[in-house]
Amino acid sequence: MVKLTAGPRTLRRVPDDWNDKAYEHIGVRPLAPTIGAEITGVDLGRPLTDEVFGEVHRCLLEWKVVFLRDQHIGDREHLAFARLWGDLEEHPFIRSGATDDVVRFEKGAKMGGYENQWHTDVTWRAAPAMGAILRAIEIPEVGGDTLFADMAAAYDNLPESLRTRIDDMRAAHDFVPSFGLLLDAERRAEMRERFPAVDHPVVRTHPETGRKTLFVNGVFTTHIVGLDEAESEALLDQLYAQASFAEYQCRWRWQAGDVAMWDNRATQHYACSDYWPERRVMERVAIVGDRPY
Repeated sequence: MVKLTAGPRTLRRVPDDWNDKAYEHIGVRPLAPTIGAEITGVDLGRPLTDEVFGEVHRCLLEWKVVFLRDQHIGDREHLAFARLWGDLEEHPFIRSGATDDVVRFEKGAKMGGYENQWHTDVTWRAAPAMGAILRAIEIPEVGGDTLFADMAAAYDNLPESLRTRIDDMRAAHDFVPSFGLLLDAERRAEMRERFPAVDHPVVRTHPETGRKTLFVNGVFTTHIVGLDEAESEALLDQLYAQASFAEYQCRWRWQAGDVAMWDNRATQHYACSDYWPERRVMERVAIVGDRPY
């Protein structure tokens, strides 16, 4: 006998008191009920007016990740767009772009993709990135999609008793179980001095929308503060699983020239590594964030 499972109780894309007015300067095509929208009518090769940028910003807050097709821009335009959002973040472990602000992901026959785990970027920082802007340079004919998960919907649809339990919990985040494995002992110790393990709320409050979002991930979160190892692991596994529900996700099929921007405070993402040995070349610029609360 097949067991039927009820769908999500709550699927909100915006706070309850959001003024959900029409967009006047850009086109917006939603990809899923709560997360992901394609923006049209914007050329990132030219400076954005205040009115257009304001609506792109609102669209990002509303849909959590936005996509723009056919933006055949270079590093200068990529960086200029990112700077509209704030100071840029240098990644201490992955660079190889034209400047220290640009991270280049170049995959092919010699190195396949490895970002195929649900995660929020750089949560091992005291102030994780506010967001990131990813540009597609070379894309395989098939494969290499990126999925994004709405961590506000993921939180909303936890059982009420579990939400109450975790609302005041904190979790530790660390680079060592991921990037640290690529370093020798001396370099790892040096980077540990710069980036000690940090604690963040298990449930953070979005500083612009006020939404609560689930803020643990299976790549950088190591344990729940104050719980023994077994209890911490069991709880984290339950929370990590929330990103895997298709009801909270959108999926983007890349084309060369596409640009995506995601709100790192409200999402997780997963890059499908299903294209080896084909080439996939992307460049990312991240914006400095603030301390989660």
